[in-house]
Amino acid sequence: MTTATPSPTTVLERRYRRLLLAYPRKYRAAHGDELLDVLLESAGPGRTVPAPREAWGLLTGGVRSRIAHQATGSAWADGLHLGVTAVAAANLAALLPYVGAMPLWTLLSALALLAVLRGRVLAALPLSLVTGLKAVAMADGRQVFDVTLLPVDPSFLSDRPLFAVSSPFAVASQYAVVLLGLLVLASRRREAPRVRSWWWYGAAVAVAWAGPAWMEDDRTFPLSLSRLAVEAAALGLAAAACYLARDPRWALASGIYLLVTSVELTLHAEELTRQHLAYWAVLAVLALGAACAPFRQRRHCLD
Repeated sequence: MTTATPSPTTVLERRYRRLLLAYPRKYRAAHGDELLDVLLESAGPGRTVPAPREAWGLLTGGVRSRIAHQATGSAWADGLHLGVTAVAAANLAALLPYVGAMPLWTLLSALALLAVLRGRVLAALPLSLVTGLKAVAMADGRQVFDVTLLPVDPSFLSDRPLFAVSSPFAVASQYAVVLLGLLVLASRRREAPRVRSWWWYGAAVAVAWAGPAWMEDDRTFPLSLSRLAVEAAALGLAAAACYLARDPRWALASGIYLLVTSVELTLHAEELTRQHLAYWAVLAVLALGAACAPFRQRRHCLD
């Protein structure tokens, strides 16, 4: 019994369809078949692999299309929601290493991020408020809602007790940004926030990880290389999106996150080293680039 092999056209079509996944679903539904027909007609006889230039063009075109698809609706409201999402993910990252000692509060923080991601502002408000009150109380060494043995030792991802290198004001400022942003978004009933990607949970895990270390172990306020990599990548993507879409929403989100980070560093001013300043400078340059990119692109187009 012989097994029928797919024709070269079928193999090539399947590979083109995989590349077309770079485009948003709505774009593929409206133009995917037409674009696929053009690609197949222009392909040489017997070809089974897309040309490198075609593959690169489809991938970059898909990224541009996704960015343009995101740049719809109110720029300031969407940028505010994106900034709130980033800070909510950082709040979850602070609790993740201690899930073994305080599973309920870590779960509530994860549910708060879930509500933010799905655009459920009214559900995210009480979850963020309750979790924030508990986090600030623990950072201040107080008990609220339930009794938690202090200090809270980590179960994984970190080697330091909970909020050992933070302060109640820093923790309160992070949750205050989330709550104020959610209140503003809740006042806009005409337009629901956009649904965000599940990848934010992966970013929270990476930020929560204390390694690989790039500071001495005796530093009272250490920063992990994984946190720097995730934050720099996120702000770099924001700057690229601002440049390509000529839209400032990602700049607003970057500014919100930079503000929260700056407050955290300011409260540890006496403990900062050149590495801390370099870390802040990287984030500040990327956030500034995101803020300038849309306007520089506009001037370039008018010249």
